[in-house]
Amino acid sequence: MAKVKYHYNPDTCTYERVKVKKLDIFLNLLGFLSLSVFLGLILTLFFSQYYKTDVENALQEENQELRLHYKLLEKQVAEANQVLNGLQERDDNIYRVIFEADPIPASIRSAGSGGSDKYRNLIDKGLKEEFVLETFKGVDDVKRKMYIQSKSYDEIVKLIKNKSKMLASMPAIQPISNKQLTRLTSGFGLRIHPIYKVGQFHPGIDFAAPYGTPIYATADGVIKKAVYDAGYGNNILIDHGYGYKTLYAHMAEFKVKPGDKVKRGECIGYVGSTGLSTAPHVHYEVIYNGEQINPVYFFFQDLSAEEYEEILKLASVENQSLS
Repeated sequence: MAKVKYHYNPDTCTYERVKVKKLDIFLNLLGFLSLSVFLGLILTLFFSQYYKTDVENALQEENQELRLHYKLLEKQVAEANQVLNGLQERDDNIYRVIFEADPIPASIRSAGSGGSDKYRNLIDKGLKEEFVLETFKGVDDVKRKMYIQSKSYDEIVKLIKNKSKMLASMPAIQPISNKQLTRLTSGFGLRIHPIYKVGQFHPGIDFAAPYGTPIYATADGVIKKAVYDAGYGNNILIDHGYGYKTLYAHMAEFKVKPGDKVKRGECIGYVGSTGLSTAPHVHYEVIYNGEQINPVYFFFQDLSAEEYEEILKLASVENQSLS
C-alpha cells in the first residue's frame, strides 16, 4: 500500500493530505528506472571486466592457444624462407654457373603472388589480427618461391641431360691404342712435309701403327662421309654435334658407312697408308666450328696427368709428318 503524505497548512492550522500528480509519479518512476539501468550497466561492466563466464574463459584460452600456434607457424615459415633462400643462392651461383645458364632474375624471384586485395576477403569476414594476415602472406611467399625453384630445378635437369650428351660428343681419347705413348709421330702446327720437304702447316696429329691396327671414334657422333681422295686417301668424317667434327685419314679400310651412329671407343676402320702417305699411320684432326684445332688438347680421358704432360711434349716436337 502506497505511503500517504501530509503537510501542515498554517492558514487553517490543520494537516492536509498531499495530492500527488500522475505526471510526478511517472517522472519519479522514470528517474528510478534510469538510475537502476545505469547502475546495472556499471555493475555489468565491472563484473565482465573482473569476473568472466565459463564460456568467456574458454574462448579466451582458445584465443591464446591460437595465438601460440600462429606464432609457431610464423617461426616455421621464417625457417622455410631461410632454407629456400639458401637453395636459391646455390642455384644461381653454383648449379647455373656449372651448366652455363643465366641466373633467375631477382625481379622474378621477388615478384608478389597477389595484390593487397588478395586478403580483402579475410578482412571483410572480420579477420583483423595483423599477425594472422602476415602468416597467410608468409605461407603464400614460401609457396611462390617453392614453385619458382621447382621450375628452376626442372630446367637444371634438362641442362644436365644436355651436358652429359655434349660431354659424350666431345673428342676425349686417342684414335688408336697408345698406352706406351710411342705412336705419336707428328704433332699439330708447322711441320716438314714428307714429300715436298718444306715447312707446311700440319692440321692434325699423325699416329704411326702397323697395317690393320683398329681406329676408334673419339666421341659419339654420326658418320658424315667415308670416302677416298688423293690427299687423305680413305678417310672418315664424324659429326659429333655441338660444333665438333673429327677426321681420320689414310685408312686401309672402313668398318662404317655414312649415316651410321657411333659411340666413343667404337672401331670405325683400320690403319693403312692410302693417299699421300709415306708409312702406315692415321692422320687425325679435330674441327670445332669449322676451324682445325690441336687434337692433343682432347686426350684427357684415357691419359693420366703425367701421361698427358708427356704426350704434350711429344706433340710439340717440330719433325717431319707422315702425310
